[in-house]
Amino acid sequence: MKDNNYYATFIEVAEDCPVTVAEIPVPKGKTKTVPVMQFEMIANHPYRSTQEDVLFEVYAIRNQIPEEQRPAEREKFFSKGQPCLRTSSLGKRYGWGIHHNSEGKLALYAMESEEYQKLLNDTSIKRVKAMRSSRG
Repeated sequence: MKDNNYYATFIEVAEDCPVTVAEIPVPKGKTKTVPVMQFEMIANHPYRSTQEDVLFEVYAIRNQIPEEQRPAEREKFFSKGQPCLRTSSLGKRYGWGIHHNSEGKLALYAMESEEYQKLLNDTSIKRVKAMRSSRG
């Protein structure tokens, strides 16, 4: 199976991100949105999960996949192409950079933070931008 994780990579905030200070996504009514679930998973447990872990876990929760079916469902999920976290609203809309360490584990950094600036200037890691929200 193809590895869909990034390693030693920093996903910068999109060029057309509408905020100048990172915002924490909030649920819409009683339902947690994808960005809320992604934010909670990464922010509450920095460097614990990989991109694949986050993408699949959010999918599994939203689709109410029972724990015992998750290994087989995960394989099925990744057998089709999946959008990476460059498409996440965290970097496109909410102002969060996503750092993938050398093991592929993730942490979030607010665009206005000193740590974000350090990652931007770190020549030992690859940098990619979050996808733009609009074409341009």
